[in-house]
Amino acid sequence: MRPTLYLLPGLLCDARVWAHQQANLADLVDIRIPDFRKTDSLDAMADLVLSDAPDKFYLAGHSMGGRAAMQVLHRAPGRPIKLALLDTGIHPAAPGEQEKRQVLLDLAKDEGMAAVARTWSPPMVHPDRHGDAALMQDIFDMVEGYTPAQFSNQIRALLDRPDAGPFLASAPADTLVLCGREDAWSPPAQHEAIAAALPDHPAVTIIENSGHMSTMEQPEAVTQAMRDWLERQ
Repeated sequence: MRPTLYLLPGLLCDARVWAHQQANLADLVDIRIPDFRKTDSLDAMADLVLSDAPDKFYLAGHSMGGRAAMQVLHRAPGRPIKLALLDTGIHPAAPGEQEKRQVLLDLAKDEGMAAVARTWSPPMVHPDRHGDAALMQDIFDMVEGYTPAQFSNQIRALLDRPDAGPFLASAPADTLVLCGREDAWSPPAQHEAIAAALPDHPAVTIIENSGHMSTMEQPEAVTQAMRDWLERQ
């Protein structure tokens, strides 16, 4: 029986953020992608995964999904036997973060999710890809698949996030830590801190010419890094 790999999507994302990985890693693992649109806390996201998961499983999270993955690890240490953390962080909410996020919540309420998509998405992507109409439309479509209430719930989950650094003491060996070179939201230095908190201090995998949405911006490179991770014993 093949192992089960959970791919956890980030803020305002759905299974489309993992489309290339889902299509091209299915020969190695049974892939499941939870829908976090109805959750309002990292604990609820962890519960959604754990209520479905076998006793032992593989786990990968992108952005907010990485936070959810670390919450799963905290809630059920020893059950995730492979872990990948992509374009994410371990620190709690920073001073002023609530006010910055409130600007987007107000935009969602006043002008709708299409306005949020066109404001929030470009800074998440490498500037060279802003002219890639297909890529940007895929991201816009994901964001517009949310309601303002669902967006607010996910923001609440992120603002209530704990310091996840201590959770990583129980992480499995050879955890993959990956980010885009030009990720302005979760930069490489932030991933060095994640790697330093892991028991075996792995090297950070850097995806060149990529911003925060690495799985979509450079899908082949991310998929290859994940394949290498999955195939390592």
